[in-house]
Amino acid sequence: MSWLFGYNKGQQAPPLVPGLPVPPPGGDGDGDKNKPKDKWSNFDPTGLERAAKAARELDQSRHAKEALQLAKMQEETLHLEQQVKIKEYEGALEQLKSEQIRVQAEERRKTLNEETKQNQARAQYQDKLARQRYEDQLRQQQHLNEENLRKQEESVQKQEAMRRATVEHEMELRHKNEMLRIEAEARARAKVERENADIIREQIRLKATEHRQTVLESIKTAGTVFGEGFRAFVSDWDKVTATATGLTLLALGIYSAKNATGVAGRFIEARLGKPSLVRDTSRITVVEAIKHPIKVSRRLFSRIQDALEGVVLSPKLEERVRDIAIATRNTKRNKGLYRNILMYGPPGTGKTLFAKKLATHSGMDYAIMTGGDVAPMGRDGVTAMHKVFDWASTSKRGLLLFVDEADAFLRKRATEKISEDLRATLNAFLYRTGEQSNKFMLVLASNQPEQFDWAINDRIDEIVNFDLPGLAERERLVRLYFDKYVLKPASEGKQRLKVAQFDYGKKCSELATITEGMSGREISKLGVAWQAAAYASEDGILTEAMIDARVDDAVRQHKQKMEWLKAEAKEGDKGTSKNPLQHLLEGTPV
Repeated sequence: MSWLFGYNKGQQAPPLVPGLPVPPPGGDGDGDKNKPKDKWSNFDPTGLERAAKAARELDQSRHAKEALQLAKMQEETLHLEQQVKIKEYEGALEQLKSEQIRVQAEERRKTLNEETKQNQARAQYQDKLARQRYEDQLRQQQHLNEENLRKQEESVQKQEAMRRATVEHEMELRHKNEMLRIEAEARARAKVERENADIIREQIRLKATEHRQTVLESIKTAGTVFGEGFRAFVSDWDKVTATATGLTLLALGIYSAKNATGVAGRFIEARLGKPSLVRDTSRITVVEAIKHPIKVSRRLFSRIQDALEGVVLSPKLEERVRDIAIATRNTKRNKGLYRNILMYGPPGTGKTLFAKKLATHSGMDYAIMTGGDVAPMGRDGVTAMHKVFDWASTSKRGLLLFVDEADAFLRKRATEKISEDLRATLNAFLYRTGEQSNKFMLVLASNQPEQFDWAINDRIDEIVNFDLPGLAERERLVRLYFDKYVLKPASEGKQRLKVAQFDYGKKCSELATITEGMSGREISKLGVAWQAAAYASEDGILTEAMIDARVDDAVRQHKQKMEWLKAEAKEGDKGTSKNPLQHLLEGTPV
């Protein structure tokens, strides 16, 4: 009921109550303006008067009770609004406190992070300083050690020089003393000999006389004994007859033993000995078993290997040669007739290696001969060729006869370049290979198969072209030989070889692209060159730059060889048909 007690100037007037007279406007403020201001200067007494008047009028009004209820409700509403505002204020205070706590926690966390960073930076700086101090100490210590070592070496060299000078001086003095002693002894001996010359001559004369008498008596005694024995032997006819018979039988035994030994030796040589035309063989001979028993025993108990183990070929060629290997192995198991094979292509493409693997995989022995060894034998070539096939036919496991550079003696007989001896040897070869055999298998390798005699082509059952390796095959070859000649020796630690840190797989892929046109043999020589480069270095470490240098040299040499081959092909190309060397250059079959 605050409106009953009056309001200050500027306050809102109380609401109008129906039935009550409108209170008069605020009092005369003009009179109050001149009054002195004190602590009650803002108090308006006219409000109390109006309130009293309104109260009296209200008591007389018939709506007094409703006005009182309305005023009471307004007071309660104001009171509730004030309570709500108080609660909102208290909530705002609590929220402000929470925000302050959160901000303080965030500031504390930032402070801790900053302190942690500063501590880490301080620790890193201290660690850096400690490492730097340690490195300085190491350098100083190393410098001191080098200085001490240099001083020790100088001291040792001085001591060694002094010792050498002392020893030389002692030897010189000893030599002088020895010469003086020898000279004195020689003088004394000469003096004694001059004084005792007569006595010495008499002693020599007496010794010679005694020796002469002893020899004469021995001769007389031996003659007497031999004469009596011979006289007794001649006088007894039975002893003479027995002696003559014994000597005759002894001579006959020596002659028979000599001839029998020769025949047995020739038989062993023909059956077990390696013929002169065979360069290499896995067949065990008597001489090899005696010389290398451990190697022979390992070969006997070796396991059967895969025919393509260590051989890198294109997928199509690999599939074909694997079929040949399986067929050969099954032929050997079933004791069937072997099929003859011709392998042609550029040098170093794996023909010889596959022939050895094929024999090992099939459980057969292999023998390698080259066509260049046949022509120099002349008239002995026919006999040597028959010995080869006789020796091959005695193999119990079956023999794979590999003829490398076969075009050297199996060329056309109609040409005038072939000699009579070589033609006779070729006829012997054709005679021994006229029919397929279950004892040996013939594998020919050539770079110029078009030069073969037609009869040779008639004896071939399979023709396989070994071409230069492609990109994928070159990468496999590079990885194979890099692992064999570099990584494996470096990992074992048995050799003076280490490898620097770089991406080996990426490097092998790059090298496979660079070595385009190179054969498998040339890539294998690259592996050996890398190993040799590491051995030639001061620390034994093979770096990427060393590998690149060796590859550049190999590529440059390969290009030079190809230029020589092209020049030779142009000189040899007389007709319209291509020279075999051009086929090798272009990679096309002949």
